[in-house]
Amino acid sequence: MIADHPAATESRVPERAAVDADTFSREIADGYRPVVLRGQVADWAAVCAAGGGNRAMAGYVARFDGGKPLEVMIGPPEIDGRFFYADESLTGFNFHKQQVPLGALLAELLRFAEEGVERPHALYANSATAPDHLPGWERANPLGLPVDAPARLWIGNATRVATHYDTSTNIACVVAGCRRFTLFPPEQLRNLYVGPLDRTMAGPPSSMVDPDAPDLARYPRFAEALAHAQVAELGPGDAIFIPALWWHHVRAFDRLNVLVNYWWGHESGHAYLALVHAIGAVRDRPASERAAWRAWFDQLVFDDSAPTAADHLPVSARSVLGPPSRDRFERIRAFVIGMLQRG
Repeated sequence: MIADHPAATESRVPERAAVDADTFSREIADGYRPVVLRGQVADWAAVCAAGGGNRAMAGYVARFDGGKPLEVMIGPPEIDGRFFYADESLTGFNFHKQQVPLGALLAELLRFAEEGVERPHALYANSATAPDHLPGWERANPLGLPVDAPARLWIGNATRVATHYDTSTNIACVVAGCRRFTLFPPEQLRNLYVGPLDRTMAGPPSSMVDPDAPDLARYPRFAEALAHAQVAELGPGDAIFIPALWWHHVRAFDRLNVLVNYWWGHESGHAYLALVHAIGAVRDRPASERAAWRAWFDQLVFDDSAPTAADHLPVSARSVLGPPSRDRFERIRAFVIGMLQRG
């Protein structure tokens, strides 16, 4: 049973039945809205194994053990499965990471489940790439969609991952257990009260607000974010498509949960680095100077006409202002490195 949620009465993520590769390419992959794909991977052997219960699921996963330990997030019982910062200083976290053999992780998860441990430690193996850690998984459980990315497995018990975004487009497939995804569109950034940019739990920054128990006295604008939230509840065999930069909070409810995801298209990661550099280079300049730089950014980056801003120059002279290409990337990279080295 999935517990109530503050945004449960708000909009649901749009849903459709499983799609083939061509439909995915034409109607979903290039869109910028999340979509639930009911039963997209229902025919996976792994999903069938999950139907046999926790021990059958653990046994199936163990068959693919490649011998390389997984990075596991381990939190004490008192965090109630919510991986987050340790205290108000935001200098540490309420969990630690440890390299754990797959067999040991599965054995501990089964022990917690079968012995009925009421408040177990929170365990979460995150982003274990199948080719490295579970060789043969992809062959046995093919996605069947035009996604150029390795399968990544997420294995754990009842856990909560703080609201964050990814710089890559994402499709996540539930294999075992039930999960709730709470998504917020990128334009809700201001209302999410984002934490530190350079001291994060797993790469991208996270919202400071717990969507399951929001403190609206401390974070009043989050009420507006909740009004725009989209919620999806997924079971084994279901998948969800999440575009890059869409914020999402993920809660797993069961004693043994397995999710497989695929990230592709990492270009937004460069944009994030540019943002952080702009904070240091532009944000604290005088207002009149910031306004002048805004004109530059609009002209060359944000305006719809930005790709043609250098059309008055000969093609051979457009250099870093030209259309996307490997040559332009290398020119920009060399220019930026040179500027940083010169201070």
